[in-house]
Amino acid sequence: MGCSIAIASGKGGTGKSVISSNLSVVLAKAGKNVLILDADIKMANLSLLLDLEYVDTTLNEVLSGEANLEDAIYEKYGVKILPTGISLSKARKAKLDKLEEVFKEITQNTDYLIIDTPPGLEVDAISALAGAENALLVVNPEISCIVDVFKIKKVSDLLNTNVLGLVVNRVRYDVSEFSAKEIEAILESKTIGIIPEDQEVKKSVAFGVPFYIRNPDSIASKAIYRLGMNILGKKESIIESKNPYERLLRILR
Repeated sequence: MGCSIAIASGKGGTGKSVISSNLSVVLAKAGKNVLILDADIKMANLSLLLDLEYVDTTLNEVLSGEANLEDAIYEKYGVKILPTGISLSKARKAKLDKLEEVFKEITQNTDYLIIDTPPGLEVDAISALAGAENALLVVNPEISCIVDVFKIKKVSDLLNTNVLGLVVNRVRYDVSEFSAKEIEAILESKTIGIIPEDQEVKKSVAFGVPFYIRNPDSIASKAIYRLGMNILGKKESIIESKNPYERLLRILR
C-alpha cells in the first residue's frame, strides 16, 4: 500500500501546483512509482505544467462513472498523471464522494499518490483532504497566506489527515517576510521545505516543463530535491538563507 499526500494551500497563486508537479518528478527520479492527481475539478491546470495539454479521458469521467481509472492515466517524465478536464459540463457530473475510493485504488499500485488539491476550503478541497492520509501545506511568507493555511491545518486536524509539515514557497529573503521559524510557531507545524523565488520557475511554467527537468541545477531545483529527500526520510537540511546574518544586515541598512 502506497502513501497519499495532499498538497494544499489556502488560496490560489501560492505555487502549490508547481510544487506538486516538481515534487512528483523528484520522487520518480529517486526510483519511486509516483502518480500525481489533479483534484481541482472546476479549475484544473496541472496537465499544462506537465506538457500534457490534450487528453481524451480525465478524472471527471472516472468520477462520473463514464470511464475506468486506467483509461485516464497518462505518463510524462517518469510520473503517472491523472489529469482533470477543463469542461465545466463534465465537472458538474463528477461525483466527489468517489474521490476517496479512487485514492485507495491508486495507492494499491503506487509508492506515492500526490494529490494537487483545489485552494481554499470549498467542498472539493475538503473532499481531497478527507480522502488523503497525509497533507503537505504550501505557504507563502506573508500574513494573509499564513492565516489561510492556519484554517487548512485546522480542517486537516478535524479530518484526521496527518500534516507532514510546511513548504514555505516563493521566499525572497526580504526583511518584510515572515521567517520559516516564525511561520512554524504560528502554524504549530515543522518546515520540511523552503523554496526560494526563482525566475527559472516562471520560465518552466511558460514552457509547460517542470523546472526540475528544465534546469536541475537551479536554486529552486536544489530546494525541491531537498524537499523530496525529506519526504523519503533522508533528512536533507533546510536552507533558509545563504547568510545567517543576511536578515539582520538588511534591517541595519
